[in-house]
Amino acid sequence: MRRIGLTGGIAAGKSTVSQRLLHLGATVIDHDKLAREVVAPGTPGLESITLRFGGDVLTNDGELDRPALAAIVFNDPDALTDLNAIVHPLVLDLAAQLESRAARAGAAVVVHDIPLLIETGQRADFDQLLVVCAPADLRISRLVEGRGLSLPEARRRIASQVDDEVREAAADVVFDGSGSVEHLQEQVDSWWRTLNL
Repeated sequence: MRRIGLTGGIAAGKSTVSQRLLHLGATVIDHDKLAREVVAPGTPGLESITLRFGGDVLTNDGELDRPALAAIVFNDPDALTDLNAIVHPLVLDLAAQLESRAARAGAAVVVHDIPLLIETGQRADFDQLLVVCAPADLRISRLVEGRGLSLPEARRRIASQVDDEVREAAADVVFDGSGSVEHLQEQVDSWWRTLNL
C-alpha cells in the first residue's frame, strides 16, 4: 500500500485534487473532516477546546462555533498553537484507525489530505508528498468571492500557513492550482498513471 500525503495552501485547489484521487480509486482520508469529527458535541476534543477557549466558542446547541473560534485563533498565534495541540493528536489517532481499515480492505493507495501537513512536521510519514500551489492573490480572491471571507480575514488565513515555497521544497510532485479545474484534474490523472497500478 502506498501512503501519499496531499497538502496545499487554503484555496489552492487541494479539494479538487482530493476529489479526483478518490474518483481514480484512491482511499482518501480527509484530515479536515476528521478534525470536525473529533470536536463534535460530547467528544473529549470539544471539552478540551471549551476548557481552553471558554464557552463563547460554543453555539446555543452546544456545537463548536467555528467562526468564533477562527476569530480567536487566526488573530493569536499562541491560541492557534493551543488549538492544534488539542485537535492534532485526536485527528492522527482517528486517521491511523481509518488507514488500518483501508489496509485490511486491500487499498493500493491511501491519500492523507492534510492542510497543515508541513506545519505539523508530517512529511516523513509518507511515501510521496503531493502539493497544490496557486498564487496568493488568486487564493485571496477565491476566499473572498467563493467562500465569503472578508479581505483581511482571507489574508490572515493565508498568513497562518507556510508559504508555497516551503511546501514545494518538501514536495515530490507539485500541481499548479492556478488554472481551470480541468487542467488540475489532468495533472492529477497524469501523476496517477505513473503509479502503474
